[in-house]
Amino acid sequence: MNAIILIKNAELIAPLSLGRQDVVIAGSKIAAIGTNFNLASSNLPVQVINATDCYLTPGFVDSLVHFIGGGGEGGFATRTPEMQLTDATLGGVTTAVGVLGTDATTRTLTNLLAKAHALESEGITTFCHTGSYEIPCRTLMGNITDDLILIDKFIGVGEIAISDHRSSQPTTDEIRKVAAAARVGGILAGKSGVVSVHMGAGERILQPIYQAVAGTELKLKQFYPTHMNRNRRVFEAGLEFALKGGVIDFTTSTTEFDLKHGEVAAAAALAEALQHGINIMQLTLSSDGNASLPIYDDEGELLGLQVGSVQSLYQAARDAVMQHKVSLSDAICSISASPAAILGLKHKGRVAENCDADIVLLHKDNLQIRDVIGKGTLLVQQGNAIVKGTFE
Repeated sequence: MNAIILIKNAELIAPLSLGRQDVVIAGSKIAAIGTNFNLASSNLPVQVINATDCYLTPGFVDSLVHFIGGGGEGGFATRTPEMQLTDATLGGVTTAVGVLGTDATTRTLTNLLAKAHALESEGITTFCHTGSYEIPCRTLMGNITDDLILIDKFIGVGEIAISDHRSSQPTTDEIRKVAAAARVGGILAGKSGVVSVHMGAGERILQPIYQAVAGTELKLKQFYPTHMNRNRRVFEAGLEFALKGGVIDFTTSTTEFDLKHGEVAAAAALAEALQHGINIMQLTLSSDGNASLPIYDDEGELLGLQVGSVQSLYQAARDAVMQHKVSLSDAICSISASPAAILGLKHKGRVAENCDADIVLLHKDNLQIRDVIGKGTLLVQQGNAIVKGTFE
């Protein structure tokens, strides 16, 4: 049986600021939060972690990761590598959602699901979306609804691509049917049934979503558009979408080329969205980890390609605090409570009794990650990975 972990004297950001607290972890759950716990009488060994100089936050929830790599836009040699466990844990990510992207032929849902189970067994919590960029969606059980009902790890659909030259150019009716199937599957399985949407730089931007919702019982909040900081036009369309009640996601992996050519840095996007009065629970950051980051010219010709990093997630949240004066609570919320709520992950994204014991300790002086606990197991200690993936 695992030892009880007692974290002492941390400044708790749950993600609301709750002052100095102790946190008790028993097994994979948070057992108690309070002060001056005395566990000397416990029959189990107690591991005490002194967190006097630390903030204690929920483990980070990364809502968009390419577990098995992605890419291929420049041919077979440009397929990006698979994610490894410490790609996540050294960046404080204890829960991640895996997706397929452009390539659903050589990257498959069976491969994605197997990798999700592998990462879970190594130490973090994983989920997946069925489908990929294209509509009709690739599925395992024959349709979206069955996938969501019958496969535990599938919690939504996507990332389906719109307003992008790599999309399947779906019709309004096709998008509606995807959302309807996801809605029913989500209801019957007790899942969010969210539709993750890859947002390109095309002229229509979010119009395909508005058109899909119009005249139906579908809601904007069922769609979860990402890459909403791709350029200024897309970003401003995202602000309007959120002000109408939708949720939006900003991508933290980027390239110098994209930033110089109009991309709004995720940290700056988060700060500006908050300044517009958008509720933090409608705003998230995601890494797009292990995706390809292709660079195209105006004619759609590939100029180059880089690889997304899961660790960019917390780097951007930290930049939001250090450079853009976003409160630590809001920055942490954007990578914990907000995505957990949108994805329907009730035991994730918060530090509270009976929630999963996913915790990050941050140095108070520089907000760097010190320790990471996933499912009650210490994975990173003093900035070093003490649990590694099978092939690391």
